[in-house]
Amino acid sequence: MKPSQSATLGTEAIGSLLIKQAVPASIGILVMSLNILVDTIFVGNWIGSIAIAAINVVLPVSFFIAALGMAIGIGGSSIISRALGANNKERALKTFGNQITITFLLTVATVILGLVFINELIPAFGGKGDIFEPAKIYYRIVLYGVPLLALCMMGNNVIRAEGKPKFAMIAMIIPSAGNLIFDYVFIILMDMGMAGAAWATTISYGLCFLYVLWFFLSGKSELKINLSHFGLNLPILKEMSALGFVTLARQAVVSLTYLLMNNILFNIGGEASVASYGIIARMLMFALFPVLGVTQGFLPIAGYNYGAHKFSRVRETINKAILYAGGLGFVIFALIMIFPEEIVSVFTTDAAILSETPHYMRWVFAATPIIAIQLIGSAYFQAIGKAVPALLLTLTRQGFFFIPLIFILPYYFGELGVWISFPAADILSTIVTGYFLNREVRKTLK
Repeated sequence: MKPSQSATLGTEAIGSLLIKQAVPASIGILVMSLNILVDTIFVGNWIGSIAIAAINVVLPVSFFIAALGMAIGIGGSSIISRALGANNKERALKTFGNQITITFLLTVATVILGLVFINELIPAFGGKGDIFEPAKIYYRIVLYGVPLLALCMMGNNVIRAEGKPKFAMIAMIIPSAGNLIFDYVFIILMDMGMAGAAWATTISYGLCFLYVLWFFLSGKSELKINLSHFGLNLPILKEMSALGFVTLARQAVVSLTYLLMNNILFNIGGEASVASYGIIARMLMFALFPVLGVTQGFLPIAGYNYGAHKFSRVRETINKAILYAGGLGFVIFALIMIFPEEIVSVFTTDAAILSETPHYMRWVFAATPIIAIQLIGSAYFQAIGKAVPALLLTLTRQGFFFIPLIFILPYYFGELGVWISFPAADILSTIVTGYFLNREVRKTLK
């Protein structure tokens, strides 16, 4: 990284710096979310509501493998940001080389296992009854492209750690734009059904990979690695794994949540309830893009300034990130409360789904204004290299609260209890994270 670029993370006004980092990240997450959203709209309107449920079954598996790349990217980028802040470029280069090696090895091995056990995994994740066959078609094709997506997610976080969020944004826009075009061609023009939706997604992953590869080979990146950097370094791998495990554990719990939700809802309400969850799950990915963008923008700023021992700037970054993300969360909350029927009607014309899903969606987003505290709080510990509290706080929402609640509340409230579990888990995890974040700031950021 050029000195002038790294210096901006430690010298520029926090408000403007956070906006510069968060806006491209938000746009990138928005457009990346469209990669899933567009699939859902196309298959829901041109294939059917069962196809929405089929995609929802496949997502946990493909997302978990892609999350390997994201976990390695975020874990390594925390090291890179702090190394650059401490002016230790060789450590940053070695970390990047190790990220590439371990991402490739792990994702390819996981995809092979995923294909071998295809008939066992799909039913386990809720692909039962009429959902099984379309889910199997989509799963097999998408899995081929997931290693490329994992490398993209890893590279994207490194690009952001270099202080180049606009390039990271473009890397996230490319697959969504490609998916939109290929969905139209394969589903509508060529009438390829589920296979068309799957190939559109896989090809879009390939386009993203080519762009990230171009960025690092064309001289745009300041991380000029050589063959010696690809050799695995145990101390770096241990630190990267500890920090990256936070992200991986979060995604593993998300995948487990999909598995449980698909099975619980299938048993309560059949295919229609699984399709409703498919729509709501897409909105959770899509609607929260500005809040997640602020969180992504927060990470390199907090990590760099912590590495440079500029603790007053770290405190300011935390406060402003929570303020910005909280304000955006309230706007999202208001829109969901006012327009749920209009949102659901974009995905399907099925009368049964249209009548119930808007009500459920309101419950799911009920605590959105306060989730910024939980997201920024857990991200802070990850940014400064404290893996254990980062892991525990990351797991509070879905692991410690949400999963137990979806077993307990339906016993008293039926299917409504499943949806009430979302805001209940948000509130409880926010209280816990807020307590530990406040204690850590008072203790270490003097």
